[in-house]
Amino acid sequence: MPYVAVTALSHAGLVREHNEDSLVAGPWTLCATVTDSPQTLVFPLGRPLVVAVADGLGGHPAGEVASALVARRLSALGPTLDGPDALRHALEVCDREVDATAEGHPEMYTMATTVAGVLVLERSLLVFNVGDSRVYSAGPDGLRRVSVDDSPPPPPGHRTTSAVTQTLGGSRASGTPVPHVTALPLSPGDRYLVCSDGLTDPLPDEAVDAVLRVHDDGRAAFELWKAAIEAGGPDNITLALVRVGA
Repeated sequence: MPYVAVTALSHAGLVREHNEDSLVAGPWTLCATVTDSPQTLVFPLGRPLVVAVADGLGGHPAGEVASALVARRLSALGPTLDGPDALRHALEVCDREVDATAEGHPEMYTMATTVAGVLVLERSLLVFNVGDSRVYSAGPDGLRRVSVDDSPPPPPGHRTTSAVTQTLGGSRASGTPVPHVTALPLSPGDRYLVCSDGLTDPLPDEAVDAVLRVHDDGRAAFELWKAAIEAGGPDNITLALVRVGA
């Protein structure tokens, strides 16, 4: 029977005091918690399945609240999402909910989060993101980024930047975000990496690709986390490997 396997972990890293990342895989959410032991869940292919990472903005108040709101809302809406329009509407709902939660709470004003993920349908897969969390296709031809970073070009001499041009939340003055949504065909053996920038900032794509080429999902998730930690662990690290099996 065709299935979707999701292997995930989330960790605060070595610099941040707490974890502001959240993760959703179908009905399962992992919000502002810490684990360095990958967990694997298996779902039947056919019913809509959302797998996503939400990264609460560091330097803003209540980032962990914003990311948890988005993860839980996507989890609740996931079974109803049958295409791009429904997915975009769900992300608009998330954006409004983050802003509405912040209203009347000065300590939450401007709280915001990025989000990136996949919606697995019976015959296709929708890649989506707002912000600089990422989705990669990890196939036989190597790693390929299939999300679109909402960030300005990095300064000279730098590989990445911490600035983002779109988020969910961040006050109504920031305007309504326009999610990136891309449809891809779905085949047995397809493998995707969904992750926060706590993984991709310290690790170049070549290092991520090298790990994914030689390890199965559980070992790869652990080795990616370990490599980010050995590179300084400057931010929260959250990742999910999504694999379609026959």
